Amino acid sequence: MVPGGGPGTGDRAGAGGETADKGAALLDDLRAAIGRYVVLPSEEALTAVTLWVAASHIQPALQHAPRLAVVGPTKGCGKSRVLDVLHETVHQPMMTVNTSPAVVFRVIGKNPPTLLVDEADTIFGPKAGEKEDLRGLLNAGHQRNRPAWRISGPEHKPTAFPTFAMAALAGIGDLPDTIMDRAVVIRMQKRKPGERITPFRSRYSLPELHALRDRLTAWLTPLRSTAAGLVPQMPVEDRAADTWEPLVIVADLAGGHWPSRARAACRAMTRNEVVQDEQTTLKTRLLRDIRRVFEQEGRKEALRSQDLLAALVQDAEAPWAEYGTKGLNAYHLANLLRDFGISPANHRFENGRQAKAYARNQFLDAWARYCPDPAQPAPAAGLEATPARPVQGKPPTPPSGTLPVGPPGGPAGPKPTR
Repeated sequence: MVPGGGPGTGDRAGAGGETADKGAALLDDLRAAIGRYVVLPSEEALTAVTLWVAASHIQPALQHAPRLAVVGPTKGCGKSRVLDVLHETVHQPMMTVNTSPAVVFRVIGKNPPTLLVDEADTIFGPKAGEKEDLRGLLNAGHQRNRPAWRISGPEHKPTAFPTFAMAALAGIGDLPDTIMDRAVVIRMQKRKPGERITPFRSRYSLPELHALRDRLTAWLTPLRSTAAGLVPQMPVEDRAADTWEPLVIVADLAGGHWPSRARAACRAMTRNEVVQDEQTTLKTRLLRDIRRVFEQEGRKEALRSQDLLAALVQDAEAPWAEYGTKGLNAYHLANLLRDFGISPANHRFENGRQAKAYARNQFLDAWARYCPDPAQPAPAAGLEATPARPVQGKPPTPPSGTLPVGPPGGPAGPKPTR
């Protein structure tokens, strides 16, 4: 086969009579079925989920096991429903919400299951210290031959446990960078009025999805050795190429319009994640600049929205005067700060007048989490910390890339701390 082209496997028949030249039609059927049960954020996202499901059926042939990060800003965005559909279509699913890491270590072997992790934000949150082993497994398992060593058995021998397994993780908010960088990211949103889906009901949903799963198995199992030898031409590089390669391999095996469709989805979705990262960087920059304004104003209890905006826009070293079409405004500011749980409120100032304002104490948690002040030394044990006066100087360098135009929407937010 020519790398990046269609497969030359049209005469290969699977055990169930599904041939490789029918792969494109099978992927079309799978894509249509997934689209009936969930509303995904884009056509590219629907393509990606379809190819990820199919790639799970050639998992033993893969060098990398891409994660599928199904994230959304709130409850009710359809994240768990995506996992429901995956559970009925992927190779050997293992659904877990609060499984012991020891169990997962023992079920991963030469033919590992496809891990489906709901409420993944609880694994990576601030109270998830007891799940450190599971977190490490999910990081290491993206690449083959990254075992986890543990003392095991009555003789306490060092034992290597395989970690390689495909995994889909659903949760509220972005997962840690170590997961997101290894994932095809699906940013779910709540359905709009008028967007309809087929109710997920076992009596008729499962037979349809199981039939598709069995067709995928019959088609792709005989092609695993072929898949292992493919080196597809990729539209991206480095870790993004590692993550997307299994999906592109499946598309090339299918042929038809799928090779071009897969690469178009790869380009669009990886580009979108670059924009999301830039947006997150921009929000962190905003937090730092607001802290500087409060310091310049003598750490006032609150600043009027219009005064805070004026100070930000007047900074020649900052990007705020050119943000959007006419510079940063109150609408932009509120949207950028919303993901930090910060919003303006009516505040009564010393002169007795009320105005929309941002209170300084609203920012304290976000400052500590996302842009800790390097001028604040850690207190010595047993001693009370004395607040250090921040070092004045030039504000941080603006993030590279093109700033977004217009009101910043979408569910992207700051990366969770860990």
